[in-house]
Amino acid sequence: MARRPKKHVVPPEQLARAEEEIVDRSRRIEFYMTEYSVELLAEKMAREELVIPVYQREFTWEPARKSRFIESLVMGLPIPFLFFWEMENGKLEIVDGSQRLRTLQEYILNDFQLNGLEELPSLNGTRFTDLTPSRQRKIKNRSIRGIILNEHADDQARFDMFERINTGSKQANTAEVRRGALRGPFLDLVVELARLPKFSRLAPVSGKSEKERIPEELVTRFFAYGDGLDEYRENPAQFLFEYTRRMNEDFESNPALVEEYRSRFMQMLDFVERAFPIGFRKASNPNSTPRVRFEAIAIGSYHALAEKPDLLDNPPDTEAWLNGNDFSKITTSDAANVKSKLIRRINFVKQALVGHK
Repeated sequence: MARRPKKHVVPPEQLARAEEEIVDRSRRIEFYMTEYSVELLAEKMAREELVIPVYQREFTWEPARKSRFIESLVMGLPIPFLFFWEMENGKLEIVDGSQRLRTLQEYILNDFQLNGLEELPSLNGTRFTDLTPSRQRKIKNRSIRGIILNEHADDQARFDMFERINTGSKQANTAEVRRGALRGPFLDLVVELARLPKFSRLAPVSGKSEKERIPEELVTRFFAYGDGLDEYRENPAQFLFEYTRRMNEDFESNPALVEEYRSRFMQMLDFVERAFPIGFRKASNPNSTPRVRFEAIAIGSYHALAEKPDLLDNPPDTEAWLNGNDFSKITTSDAANVKSKLIRRINFVKQALVGHK
């Protein structure tokens, strides 16, 4: 007789905590569903009532993908939900669906020409205005459903919506998500520093990473991790979001912090330029900056300078340990977000610089 598997027992206190978390998170989400005709969506785009956030403007579908989307629409295939955030002025910021909406506007109102269609090849080379009036009306009458996170939802709910829909997709990563969900003086400083020529030289990234705002992600991590990891729970996206929101508020109430944090970053860059011959790069791949390596060198250097300021004018020789096996092992990407490993690689660099190693 087969033995029944042993029942998994979850402690009551764990279930109680889970229930509290569910109630708390659910309370922040306020949304409603709607349905718009294709005609109305195109017109709303033209009137700029549907707002494309800055972080999504650089991403544009190629003509073949636009044509394929319109082909699906004409054939009557299901169109994925659109997601919006309701702004204070009543306009809707597009969380997910900007490419579809831009394509609708371009086809319905701006004479986009279809090409490369396989299911409806007779439509190749045609525009919306070439269709019969009855077919035009039928396409305009088609509807697409949308979910709107309303203005009463808090920042965290908005971030959750951005992150869960966009992170990992072709359109947005966590740095872009923060740009969409949070705005303020701290983020303005992050953007400014990420564009510095010296930073670009010391921490080069690919063109794709540049568009995805990876330099801004690195700058944010420098400040957030450098200010302390007490609240870090091995979820970088959540930690950086909370930190950014808090720092926006702090910068608003104390504008002097802008220059203080700018100076902190610039001093770190000056030191890295002197102490690390190739900056944050690896010798084997001089055209990219591994995140774990950046975290170790940048934050380790910041802590070392805080303990021993004269290092700035008398940088130590770093070549021996920088190319050694120990540093290589702790700056691998395996389990990179584990708190103990993050602290370990930062402390390794700090101790090597101040002479404790």
